[in-house]
Amino acid sequence: MSTNSQQPTDSSSRIAAIIPARWASTRFPGKPLHPLAGKPMIQHVWERCQRCQQIDEVYVATDDERIFQAVRKFGAETFLTSSSHPSGTDRIAEVAARLPQITHILNVQGDEPTVEVRLLHRLAKTLRESHDIEMITAATPFPESANPNSPHMVKVAVNKSGNALYFSRSDIPFHQNGGASAQRLLHMGIYGFQKSFLLKFVSWRPSSLEKCEKLEQLRALENGTQIRVLVTRRASVGVDTPEDILLAEKSLEKMTRDRH
Repeated sequence: MSTNSQQPTDSSSRIAAIIPARWASTRFPGKPLHPLAGKPMIQHVWERCQRCQQIDEVYVATDDERIFQAVRKFGAETFLTSSSHPSGTDRIAEVAARLPQITHILNVQGDEPTVEVRLLHRLAKTLRESHDIEMITAATPFPESANPNSPHMVKVAVNKSGNALYFSRSDIPFHQNGGASAQRLLHMGIYGFQKSFLLKFVSWRPSSLEKCEKLEQLRALENGTQIRVLVTRRASVGVDTPEDILLAEKSLEKMTRDRH
């Protein structure tokens, strides 16, 4: 149950959060089921989605029987999907196509156990109320201690309307010496879609910039789609390698203390 007291405002729309999960991670096999603060990591993500009142339904999408059985055990609704999908977006699109009652989709990564319920609320509410937004994502101010040249940290530049201009693994915007300093934003890997757009998006061929940067959101930009970017002050802790587990546990402990 969400801690936010606001109820959904558009009864004609229904939003599903779909959590894609796979076993065969190169750097961290079996990551979704790794224990974190006494629970499988993906359970933390599912519970946070469950707490958001703007989300009507929550599902896990996986191609692995071990993950399928584990998430059913803690009470999540789940779908077994094809093992041939090239990305998590394709996996959630397969599930979305099976949900005729759903109008909007949130793609919430299964390795983001500290994703903010407030951010989920903002994303879902914006999708529900803004009928012209086909795709939405989030970003946060780039950490001062982080290396902007790291290709593992995706940057995004936005226009004055809050829509993405470009996403890159390179440092954007480039800060010329003596020039005005624009804010550098770190992209967060959470997306929302109108379901009809999601199904169209996965039917498009990978674009040239997408293949160059290995960032599938560029496919939308290259095809002329605007992507709304919500800026949040608090970044979640993603788990990419086993070494990230300790940092995620500390973040969960802090969030629990802050709630009480």
